[in-house]
Amino acid sequence: MKPFERLREKLSRSQRRFTPPSTCHSPPCDTGNKTLFLYFFSTTPLRTPTRKMASSFSRMLSSKQRIGVLSFVGGSLTAGMLFQRERVSGGAPVRRSYPASAEYPDLRKHNNCMASHLTPAIYAKLCDKATPNGYTLDLAIQTGVDNPGHPFIKTVGMVAGDEESYEVFGDLLDPVIKERHNGYDPRTMKHPTDLDASKIHSANFDPRYVLSSRVRTGRSIRGLSLPPACTRAERREVERVVVDALAGLKDDLQGKYYSLTQMTDQEQQQLIDDHFLFDKPVSPLLTCAGMARDWPDARGIWHNNEKTFLVWVNEEDHTRVISMEKGGNMKRVFERFCKGLKEVEHLIQEKGWEFMWNERLGYILTCPSNLGTGLRAGVHVKLPLLSKDPRLNKILDNLRLQKRGTGGVDTAAVGGIFDISNLDRLGLSEVHLVQTVVDGVNYLIECEKRLEKGQDIKVPPPLKQFK
Repeated sequence: MKPFERLREKLSRSQRRFTPPSTCHSPPCDTGNKTLFLYFFSTTPLRTPTRKMASSFSRMLSSKQRIGVLSFVGGSLTAGMLFQRERVSGGAPVRRSYPASAEYPDLRKHNNCMASHLTPAIYAKLCDKATPNGYTLDLAIQTGVDNPGHPFIKTVGMVAGDEESYEVFGDLLDPVIKERHNGYDPRTMKHPTDLDASKIHSANFDPRYVLSSRVRTGRSIRGLSLPPACTRAERREVERVVVDALAGLKDDLQGKYYSLTQMTDQEQQQLIDDHFLFDKPVSPLLTCAGMARDWPDARGIWHNNEKTFLVWVNEEDHTRVISMEKGGNMKRVFERFCKGLKEVEHLIQEKGWEFMWNERLGYILTCPSNLGTGLRAGVHVKLPLLSKDPRLNKILDNLRLQKRGTGGVDTAAVGGIFDISNLDRLGLSEVHLVQTVVDGVNYLIECEKRLEKGQDIKVPPPLKQFK
């Protein structure tokens, strides 16, 4: 039997770790008088000490490639490639029966960032492209097409299906990101990351005003599609990778994972009582993006024994990481947040995986609004007098803070108690954003104390956005 025929026979018998979309193939390799299509898969799970292997798996499928070598590693057959890569190219072209002009969505009544930047020319340029995982522009924008938005609230209007979406659809996503993140230009700027909690100061708030403190972010596993596009197998792989890593946490971070499909009624009620349990998405912004598919398969909640460090698995992102506690000790909350994130990342890397990150966009998440740090540091703070002052919104704007009710987005404040958090995510580090919240909340408390004494308050000057 000839070498290439033996290779084909062995490839056909091998079992894939998971089945990628049909677009996951490489360009043909010219072997002289034969053309061989190389498919990338392994007969054992993808695990390697090299941090970038998981990333390479998804990217090799479509990058400009130079064929290098077919190598046998251990018991696994791996088709290897040496390649040069400037930008990620798309997967197989999208087949269409009609021209782009006939497919262009009607956005005349829409008020979201996607609709503001998706011109017929950009649509025509991008609509036939797909990421290596088969994710298309039409899938990315569907949530924004189906949800025109509120006249006074401008949503993003699109999501990413995988890490490569941010490059393949960059002609649309870059201006969307620039608008949503207050002028941050992903084409020319670099995002800083800083998880040194020792730099935070003045972060123990007056408990008469601050009822609770919380810091949360998201993290995505490189090499696996994001929730809007992942297969069932990929979603289960995310759960396996994350839960295996969390099992390695020790001391004050040690805890337990509760699968939504396997928890007992007693466990479910306890999670509800603790306000930890998340429900199936019902918002059309999420359901139209495909985030509620197969619910509750491979979803779950992990928390430490003290219930101060939580991880949600496969909700809107691969993971949501939360550090929280009652009272106003934001310093301690952020210290636990940084410690937990670093340890989880280390444990994941030990298994050959890594988080999605790059120097332009920081940590990669499903919604472009959460790029960069993905961080929201917030407190529940009691401001009964300041809440009635017409200058409050201007004060918050200038301090780069946002308010909502304690029930979450689109809820009203009750009894003058607000959830106050940072407005920015991208272009500023975690330390910078948390300190911004600390300084801003201290200012709001000082305003409330002045109003209690019958004294006037001032609107602070606007903070600078980027250095």
